[in-house]
Amino acid sequence: MAPLAVSLGDPAGIGPEIIAESWARRSETGLAPFFVVGGARVLEAAAQARGPELRVERIAEPADAAAVFSRALPVLGSEDGEYRPGAPDADGARLALHSLVEATALARDGRAGAVVTAPIAKGELAKVGFDFPGQTEFLAAACERDPDDAVMMLAGPSLRAVPLTVHCALVEVASLLTQDLIERRARIVHAALRRDFGIAEPRLAVCGLNPHAGEGGRFGDEEARIIEPAIAALRAEGLPVSGPHPADALFTPRARQTYDAALAMYHDQALVPLKALDFDEGVNVTLGLPLVRTSPDHGTAFDIAGQRIADPGAMIAALKMAGDMVARRARV
Repeated sequence: MAPLAVSLGDPAGIGPEIIAESWARRSETGLAPFFVVGGARVLEAAAQARGPELRVERIAEPADAAAVFSRALPVLGSEDGEYRPGAPDADGARLALHSLVEATALARDGRAGAVVTAPIAKGELAKVGFDFPGQTEFLAAACERDPDDAVMMLAGPSLRAVPLTVHCALVEVASLLTQDLIERRARIVHAALRRDFGIAEPRLAVCGLNPHAGEGGRFGDEEARIIEPAIAALRAEGLPVSGPHPADALFTPRARQTYDAALAMYHDQALVPLKALDFDEGVNVTLGLPLVRTSPDHGTAFDIAGQRIADPGAMIAALKMAGDMVARRARV
């Protein structure tokens, strides 16, 4: 298996320190070999500030990472910057963007087994030419996929949740929801759960948009007009899909036993329960791409960067999930 490519993320955030900490825990957590694209000095400084013993070794090719990984954190490329935790700037944003672009390209051409993206600051990246709402949309464009076919899934030990609309204002959600969107994304989720997660017969549960799933039209007609026809069409294809369910009841412990992934209508409907349940182990995984991409499901956390308190659990989980997905695809 080719080593995983890790993008540095914003060097002023917690990305460099949780990458370093993840490498330090590589044996106890069973991580597959990975390398970081750029930022060798940043990583060394972040590790020194945090505490884990870290040796960085530059590599010339991704294939060199496996031989280096047991003794040092492999870093590909000479691009670098200064480590100034909590103080994002344009130079850091350019380094983060370069790392993301190169790591993605390496995964696309097969020289890396997957891309694992550390957190970025979208506002800072926008100042240096990044014109995507987030990394998911960037990955879709890089892989020449329709944005509707790059599906964000948040996955943790307790829950898998998919927001059908993502980076948009709440007032726009109802106008963006269509029967076709729900069906397309449900098919992608179902196929990915089989291929990448080893679930033979994935069960999908679909949230309603409105309180009480509309309560028979009293609180909106989107359930009857859009969501229910989509569910009926998916069931006619043989997919085990249930709903629409009231969102306030779908994430209870008992309800979570009845499905393998929940399809939510908008960003916070999916991310609030996932982060409440699995914040320190939550992974953002992009489905529907020809490559594997995962990321810790949290942001740059500039306010705690460099203070030795950032939990590396979500980064470790993202690395672990990427390695498992690549291994499953290799067996198919």
